Amino acid sequence: MTIKGGSGRVSRRGFFGASAAAYAGIAGGGGLFQALVARDAFARGGGVRQRGAGYGSLEPAGSDLLLPPGFRYAVVSEEGQIMNDGFPVPKAMDGMSAFSLPNGNIRLIRNHEDREDVSRVRPRPADSTSTNAGILSQMLATHFGPRAAAYDAWATGGCTSLELEPRGHRRLVGQHWSLVGTTSNCAGGPAPWGSWLSCEETTAAASSTGLGMDHGYVFEVPVGTSAGNPALATPLKGLGRFNHEAVAVDPATGNIYETEDNGEIGGFYRWVPDGGIIPTAPGQLAALTGSLYMLKISSSPEYNTAVGQTVGVALPCEWVPIATPDAGPTAAAVYNQGILLGGARFRKLEGCWYANGNVYFQCSTGGAMASGQYWVYDIAAGTLTLLFESPGVDVLDQPDNMCVSPRGGIVVAEDGDTGQFLRGLSADGTQIFDFAKNIRNTFEFAGVCFSPDGNTMFANIIGRSSCRTVQPNDVNTVRIPVEPEQYQRACTLAIWGHWRSGLL
Repeated sequence: MTIKGGSGRVSRRGFFGASAAAYAGIAGGGGLFQALVARDAFARGGGVRQRGAGYGSLEPAGSDLLLPPGFRYAVVSEEGQIMNDGFPVPKAMDGMSAFSLPNGNIRLIRNHEDREDVSRVRPRPADSTSTNAGILSQMLATHFGPRAAAYDAWATGGCTSLELEPRGHRRLVGQHWSLVGTTSNCAGGPAPWGSWLSCEETTAAASSTGLGMDHGYVFEVPVGTSAGNPALATPLKGLGRFNHEAVAVDPATGNIYETEDNGEIGGFYRWVPDGGIIPTAPGQLAALTGSLYMLKISSSPEYNTAVGQTVGVALPCEWVPIATPDAGPTAAAVYNQGILLGGARFRKLEGCWYANGNVYFQCSTGGAMASGQYWVYDIAAGTLTLLFESPGVDVLDQPDNMCVSPRGGIVVAEDGDTGQFLRGLSADGTQIFDFAKNIRNTFEFAGVCFSPDGNTMFANIIGRSSCRTVQPNDVNTVRIPVEPEQYQRACTLAIWGHWRSGLL
């Protein structure tokens, strides 16, 4: 482990995305003119990125990150390392959360958004005319986790769990597979009873893909798994089958809030346990029944949140029932049920997080400039309020993953075209600043979270999702001649420093 210490242009995708969004806003009462006025006002100081709210200008802290002065980081886990269960660390590191272990160490549970084409994994029949004979199938038993514990024999995604020391250099104690045989595990969220809820961002069906099982579900991963003993992979079908992104759990009620990432269409959902029963220990959630609902803006059926919104206006909400949560492989099957009852439409929903009676969530391409929105749902009041809308990619470029720090600031992980940043946003949405920049490669940050004591921020650099880095000299190693191979590997970072001097 290496310890490191210590600062836009609009891309073509961002330009056309913003133009399309602005054009849509013209039809809905918003428009390009309003967007440009808003951006100019922001730049003049009506919401300017206040550097004083952050920790200072970014500077090289090592070969992977730019950080503010006084912050240090360590690469604590990297794709291809051999874990305690004998498997290499998987690729595509995405959503993640941190928990306390009984021995005082930190448990990280980490998603792997592995989207390996099943045709590369599953052997073709002997009489098949296909030239693809399942070239990675011989690697299933040695690279993709203990197959006896797999939900799907042919799926290569899932979760790994890490144990780290909480102080000093945040030394890695061990890591292992903790959920096996799922696919496209994007984000998820921590549950207060000691579990990670891992979300599949797909509705891939066994009948049409060659996979062994249907997908599109949430899975529970307890904190206490160990090397060679991953979680029982049970799909939580009551939480719906759709392109899940993230979840947030209200500890007072056990209600689970969910975001849907299906491009231009997506809903914000709430699962309510029957009888108000809240799990008290990991593994109990699968035995509970409940009901799934989609958020609706009370006064405006089928409300489009993407354009024409005003920051700070509280919109009264209600919830419409989803009659068939496990509706089938069509990506919009659950969404369409809610829309028919007047549910609200969001554009590319991504991360969400529970904090202090609120659920914060983001739309990656929402807003007049199509570069991001932050919303907050006040649980007690039953209202939805736009917290922040990006006036352009130079301020915030397509937020993806997020968390709320123990001190109340929001950490934003971007997935844009103008450099990959972690940014800080104040809880009231009035101040935004740069906190870190990826200089290791061009991949996005993900999995941002804090240790239970609040002293360490963790984040992933996601790496590749459709090809794999395996051990040196392996004949099946796949390499892409974009950047040196060692810099393309996914990794998990620990960052620490003088948090209390700023908003995070």
